[in-house]
Amino acid sequence: MKKIFDWMRRLKAWVESYAERAHAQWALFLIAFAESSFFPIPPDVLLMAMAVIIPKKAFRYALICSAGSVLGGVFGYFIGWAFFETIGQPILQFYGAMGQYETVKQLYSEHAFLAILSAAFTPIPYKVFTIAAGTFEVSLATLVAASVIGRSARFFLVAALFYFFGAPIKRFIDKYFELLTVAFLVLLVGGFLVIRFFLR
Repeated sequence: MKKIFDWMRRLKAWVESYAERAHAQWALFLIAFAESSFFPIPPDVLLMAMAVIIPKKAFRYALICSAGSVLGGVFGYFIGWAFFETIGQPILQFYGAMGQYETVKQLYSEHAFLAILSAAFTPIPYKVFTIAAGTFEVSLATLVAASVIGRSARFFLVAALFYFFGAPIKRFIDKYFELLTVAFLVLLVGGFLVIRFFLR
């Protein structure tokens, strides 16, 4: 477990290193885009780092993050629709998400909008839902609408916290990173249980 935490900390530090660079906003957009289809670290990490440095721009950063994530979701949709066997399936297998993929398959038959909305707002892997949406030919309009609402709500909530409270939250995250990582994983599993048993 310690090796996993160390790896997560190094990856987190690498993402945060972009916060003070000249092209940080482009980095935020690209990480948000990539996370929606294949990248493991959520863009919230860089969003928080940038919001700590310039709190008054937190909502601007949230908008950039939301736009990148929604467009990345569309890219994930395209991967699932056109290249599931060659690209989509290997991505899901890499993250050990094929079991989750089967759950999503059941959800999309009746609750596609709510399922995508839940994944967009919570720690549930959004990439699983975007790729699956393309594979199962969920309406692209449904994916975009749910993603815009869910992703924007999530990132603007993060931005609001740092706009009003700033650095103390960042210090709390750094201090309790391992505990928060475990909590994140618990929420991840719990989120799948919720959508599986309550969105039937």
